[in-house]
Amino acid sequence: MEAPEAEVAPEPTGPTFAQLGLPQPLVTALERKGIRHPFAIQTSALPDALAGRDVLGKAATGSGKTLAFGLPLLARLGAEPGQGRRAPRGLILVPTRELAQQVHDNLAPLGQSMGVQLAAVYGGASMYRQIQQLRRGVDVLIATPGRLQDLINQGETTLAEVVVSVIDEADFMSDLGFLPVVKELLDQTRPDGQRLLFSATLDGEVDTLVRRYLKDPARHEVAKAEDSGPQAEHLAYSVSFPDKLKIAEAMAARPGRIIIFVRTQHGADRLAENLQHAGINAEPIHGGLPQAARRRALEAFTDARSPVLVATDVAARGIHVDDVSLVLHYDPPADHKTYLHRSGRTARAGAAGVVVSLLLPDQVGQAKRRFRQAKLDPPVSRIRPGDAPITELVAGGTFVEPIVRPARSSSRPAGASGGRRPSGDRPGGYRSGGAPRRPAGDRDRSYGDRPSGERSYGDRDR
Repeated sequence: MEAPEAEVAPEPTGPTFAQLGLPQPLVTALERKGIRHPFAIQTSALPDALAGRDVLGKAATGSGKTLAFGLPLLARLGAEPGQGRRAPRGLILVPTRELAQQVHDNLAPLGQSMGVQLAAVYGGASMYRQIQQLRRGVDVLIATPGRLQDLINQGETTLAEVVVSVIDEADFMSDLGFLPVVKELLDQTRPDGQRLLFSATLDGEVDTLVRRYLKDPARHEVAKAEDSGPQAEHLAYSVSFPDKLKIAEAMAARPGRIIIFVRTQHGADRLAENLQHAGINAEPIHGGLPQAARRRALEAFTDARSPVLVATDVAARGIHVDDVSLVLHYDPPADHKTYLHRSGRTARAGAAGVVVSLLLPDQVGQAKRRFRQAKLDPPVSRIRPGDAPITELVAGGTFVEPIVRPARSSSRPAGASGGRRPSGDRPGGYRSGGAPRRPAGDRDRSYGDRPSGERSYGDRDR
């Protein structure tokens, strides 16, 4: 899958990548991707990172942080050839498999310009194939914590030669309970290595991680992309339970890419199916789906062949696609931070966008508190199917032409139909005997799709 051009900045008047000290091969590779001017977080963090300092970046999704940590890592490893060593010298830890793949897709072409080989390892995909990649040798490993820990425990890789470590979305890793594993992994890297940590928030466990592992870090902060800025219009509507689905179906008919957020995996499947029955090209994406299904859904959304994506919060953290015209909170978020994370999927890179919350009457009070905490104050009005706000919202969309890609031949290896799977290639969530097992971090499904205390339907707060 081609990586979305999610980090192509507008034409500012600030310094160029070359002026910031980036090696010419990387500058040329960026120009081939249409990236000529850095984002604010890149302008701020690159000089310190290129100088070898530890970096602490407070930056959210959509701010350009992938290049802020990826470029100095590639520059350093490209200048220090690995001399045929098999073990990775660079490590990027991320919370979800989608994010691991997208970071890989963004950085791998740049790595080629410096002779740096990258690989992504994450749960829900074939461990056998990932082991083969590691045995061929990689310079940079992009990994979710659980899968990397499994590979280390099996003796398939080591972090003893890692000289640059990156922790991306540290706050979300904390929310998912991954930080104990992250600490174990960082303890295995070289103590004199460089470390770069990026997070939307820097309190609680993240602050503990910073104080333990970063040495006199250079601190860089940019405005939160998740806030959506003045380009995003925030709307909130009180709806009755019988009307809620009909209103969502009407809003989902708006032209352009739309992300609809729900709280549970079952809710995502059910809403996507209802939208499909209403004639809307919609796909669910959540941690309970096989990795191949999640990748197909994200491809279809990126290409606009299926312009409506019904997502849980965990799965959506790996989605970085521009031109999302509408974010619809079908189920209310757990807190104001989640509201901002969700809403930050629209109004990116200077584009306009709309954020809509559908609230049952008993959810309005809590929603208003979340809005105040997020420093927002959208009025909550009552609507029914066919009301003017719905028709105006649908009329405000812009059609996105679907991208038609050449048909791909099956990538299934010979003999894959039937017989035993390679070791580590069983479907996520099942033991070798076929019985389901509990999720274990990010090794299988991404847990966290269902908030504690929520019913599977997720329509009401308890």
